[in-house]
Amino acid sequence: MEHGFRIIRNFLNNRTIEELEEVLLRIHKRWCEENIGFYHEKAVNSAYLTKKESCSDEDRYFLFKLISSDKVYKELGGIFSNKEPCFLNTQLFFDPFNTNQKNYWHRDIQYTGLPLTEQKKSVEEDTNNVVHFRFAIRDENGIELIPNTNKRWDTSLEYDTRLGLNDRVPSDDLPDGKPIALNKGDLLIFSANMIHRGLYGKDRLSFDVLFCKPDPEVLRYADLNCYPEKEKFKNLENKSGFKKLYEIKSSDPI
Repeated sequence: MEHGFRIIRNFLNNRTIEELEEVLLRIHKRWCEENIGFYHEKAVNSAYLTKKESCSDEDRYFLFKLISSDKVYKELGGIFSNKEPCFLNTQLFFDPFNTNQKNYWHRDIQYTGLPLTEQKKSVEEDTNNVVHFRFAIRDENGIELIPNTNKRWDTSLEYDTRLGLNDRVPSDDLPDGKPIALNKGDLLIFSANMIHRGLYGKDRLSFDVLFCKPDPEVLRYADLNCYPEKEKFKNLENKSGFKKLYEIKSSDPI
């Protein structure tokens, strides 16, 4: 991916998007009911959508078919080359309930608990290779990225802004930000290591699938309960993305 991201317009057809939206709205409704306080306070996304407790078996299987589809894996092949990509997690991004809530610059790695020195090393050496596949369910403002920050550390201004230091706050504008608006059906692929922020508005609904290289240190953040049962594998176009975690965490590996 040049500069750490890639946009593919009209990646999903209207029928698939409509089915996906129906599934996601059912999951989102349940999540909001179970997390009403958090949703009203500050939430901008939910995660672990494919967990057994999160949705019906039919909806889980629909998501697994999309996640493991040949169309998705064709794009993954150009990112992970000889290393088989692994499914890591799913997220659903929406507008905050509080319309005055501001967005924030961040790198996903800052939430892993890694010491700052290890975060910096991971970014500069590209050892923590996690990518987002963001499917736009509706036309939306999208996100703002700082190109190439997936392979370099922050400037002093970026660092102060991202962490809210020296009179900066994470919602302050940064000079190198590149806004990327998305239309219904578009796919945005981007590195989780790069500095980015969501752009709220338009009642956004974006479905993110996270993939990583087959590294046990990264896969420790994955949850086996978010994976399909092995008897479902035969009906999926690609099962390789699920195999590694079974080897690591399952008492009955594939």
